[in-house]
Amino acid sequence: MISLGCAKNLVDAEIMLGSVLQRGMEITSHPEDADVLVVNTCAFIDSAKEESIEAILEAHQQRGLNRRPNQRLIVSGCMSQRFARELRQEMPEVDAFIGLDQISQLGEIVQQLLSKRPTLNAQHAVPKSDSWALDVSSENDETDLAFANTRPTYIPDYDTPRFRLTPAHFAYLKIAEGCNHPCSFCVIPQMRGKHRSRPPESVLAEIRALVHEGVREINLISQDTTYYGMDLWSTKAGPRQPIDSTRGPTLSALLREIQKIEGDFWVRLLYTHPAHWSDELIETIAQCDKVARYIDIPLQHIHDSMLRRMRRKTSRAHIENLIHKLRAGIPGVALRTTFIVGFPGETDAEFASLLDFIRSARFERLGIFKYSQEQGSRAAKMPEQIATKAKNVRYRAAMSVQQQIAHEVAREKIGSELRLLVDQPHIARSESDAPDVDARVVLSNAAPVGEFIRCRITGSRGYDLLA
Repeated sequence: MISLGCAKNLVDAEIMLGSVLQRGMEITSHPEDADVLVVNTCAFIDSAKEESIEAILEAHQQRGLNRRPNQRLIVSGCMSQRFARELRQEMPEVDAFIGLDQISQLGEIVQQLLSKRPTLNAQHAVPKSDSWALDVSSENDETDLAFANTRPTYIPDYDTPRFRLTPAHFAYLKIAEGCNHPCSFCVIPQMRGKHRSRPPESVLAEIRALVHEGVREINLISQDTTYYGMDLWSTKAGPRQPIDSTRGPTLSALLREIQKIEGDFWVRLLYTHPAHWSDELIETIAQCDKVARYIDIPLQHIHDSMLRRMRRKTSRAHIENLIHKLRAGIPGVALRTTFIVGFPGETDAEFASLLDFIRSARFERLGIFKYSQEQGSRAAKMPEQIATKAKNVRYRAAMSVQQQIAHEVAREKIGSELRLLVDQPHIARSESDAPDVDARVVLSNAAPVGEFIRCRITGSRGYDLLA
């Protein structure tokens, strides 16, 4: 399997592979030995779609190089969910496209492909109307999957079989799926459906199991982590009984229950939305030492007119007040954010205000996206689309400002002692660094992988620390 895109997509890949193992099949890291190749795609922005298409074509070419003409090729993920009809016409070499509601059925789908049975009818999982029934060709023995052009509803439970693709000491745990936000630049709600939270006990059961396996870091993910539980508040008693019976589940209540779980581990919050933070949540994080002092909070912009055009449900005043509350209420917290440059109609003055804000806010971690004109989004139809050259200039300017800030933040750590989680014998991370996207701590002496250690910071090298 080739899995592209974000951590949420990676969890989907793990579930798909878990369903394969459950059916008695084996997973191999050698494509030439495989009976089936799976490309789990991303369709978040144009570059992600291009990468996905390249991976599909490369996987098809690999079949020819391996001289395995009967090797099957399956495409899954966001791109398959959104563009299956178009892809089927453009890529007849693909044997099946599966939607997001069918990720737990990969094992069954593979078996039917390999046995050359008739088309799998997925209508038990989707409305009968408006379905995409892909053709079955008896001439070339292709077996295709029927699935719906509707927003998905699937969400995993704690006992969903998974084959983890992360190192043994850290994991991603999806606490919710989908999104209710109307951001004008984004089509994720169209691909992944409405926000739907997992019941608290399902999340807690999975965390207990991961901790029992020796996992030291659990990264809580969803499209909007701070919205967790709000869709369950009207749920009546039953298997989704809320922790806080006065309102229903909340992220604060969930974190307090996680704090009670025995074991040496930390949990990290990724993908929080600025509109849903509360004083209660800030206080909870400050009081729970198993919650990493790290907040991932994509802001996208700071100028009020830009935030309105982006439909972000926030204002500059709200954001600045929230940042003040986070830093005052959670001592030592590291803030990570992302911004979009080159959004339609962004003026020089609006971009300059963003640069000034980056300089004054001094985020410990920051990423920049160049606006991508996504088909089907409100922003794609907006006038005053920004030229690619201007986007590139603004991207470089913003990253140059942040690079200087990040280097200064790193130098300020010299002489301090930090608790680190060891990823490789000479590479570790602090609470301030999420896997794959943030800085590292380079160790002068080898340390046991997957364990917590305490080290004194002796220097810095670019974004990274030396210890």
